[in-house]
Formats: sequence, structure tokens, C-alpha cells
Amino acid sequence: MSTGGSLEKAHIEFLSGKNEGEKMMCAFNPQEYRLKKSVGYSEHKTLLNVPITQFTSGVADRLSMELFFDTTQEKKDVRSEYIDKLDSLLAVDGELHAPPKCRFVWGGGLDFEAILLEADKRFTKFRSDGVPVRAWVDVTFEEYKKPTQQKSTIKHESTDKMKIWTVSEEDTLWLIAAEEYGDTAHWRTIAQANNIENPRDLEAGMRLSIPPL
Repeated sequence: MSTGGSLEKAHIEFLSGKNEGEKMMCAFNPQEYRLKKSVGYSEHKTLLNVPITQFTSGVADRLSMELFFDTTQEKKDVRSEYIDKLDSLLAVDGELHAPPKCRFVWGGGLDFEAILLEADKRFTKFRSDGVPVRAWVDVTFEEYKKPTQQKSTIKHESTDKMKIWTVSEEDTLWLIAAEEYGDTAHWRTIAQANNIENPRDLEAGMRLSIPPL
């Protein structure tokens, strides 16, 4: 990840809280990083042999890596130089009443807006007085997007007129909502339109009104 032959330095930018706008430069770039993408599913038991697997929700991407910090030459405490600043991303900020948001940036190849989930630290070198001057930190970031950002990137499609759905034995309101609206959370829309108090009280042959969103 270099431009014009110069080495791009990875850094963590504080996006909110008392350190907003500050950048924590990584003196040593990570040797590798891992990006994990997944979605949420649940299983609903039916009379069939195999349970129905149903999408439940999206799951935020996770970025993980090992960071290396060393102040051997300066003989300074690696905690006060680097680790304390990193730990502040896990502490509740007085202005936010929550830990601050951040971005991990490495040149033009990685720009990850997130919250820091965990930092597992190992101190491996010390001064004669026991003060650590070298640390390895396994960090995990979880992607963060404001609701307005998510809405701008996701196009939800729905019916544009009232439809009728005839219930079969394996149907649930969640499955019907996923089929018609692409989102299981809209089962309540169907329940309200049909005066259903208990979403599990569906019988084969029932005719449900599927309203437009």
C-alpha cells in the first residue's frame, strides 16, 4: 500500500469524543489484517425433516489485526506513548456517554469506520525499572454506520398495492414478510393489517392481506 514509492503509514483517526480529529499513527504497519463478513440466520422447526432457515438481520463487518508498538530507542513508556490512547477507544467518553467512534486508515487500500470492540495486549520488552517499551496488541474493530448512511445504501422494495396471501402449513409471519418485503421485521405490518395479536396463531388456509409499505 504505497504511493510513488513512499511507505503509507496506517493510522487510527478519532471521529468523536474529546480526542475528535486526532490521529494515532502506527509506527509499524500491520503484517496482515482480516475482514469478516457475515449475516444472521435462525432456524424454525416445522413438520418437515429439515428446519426452515430464515434470514434475521445483517451483521456488521469486523476488522482484526495485530499492531506492534515499540519505544525502545526513546526508552519511553509504551503505554503512555501509544497504548493509553488506544484504550481510550474502549472507555466511555464523558461527552458521548459511550466509547468514541474511529476510523482505521491505511493509504488508499483500507478505510474502515468503526468502533473498537477489544484490544488484547502483550508487553514483551521492559526497561530495567520494569516499564514496558514494547507491546503487541490484537485489535478487533466493528463497522459502524449511522442509520442515515445505511438507508442511503439499501433499497427496500415492497408491494405497491394490497395483495392476498393464502397461508400454508409451514408459513410464519416472518417468512411471509421476508418473501414480500425482503425484511422479516415487517411481520408486524402484516399482523396489524390482519388484527393478529399472536404471530404464531396462523392456520393453513387463512387468507392474509399484505399491505404496501
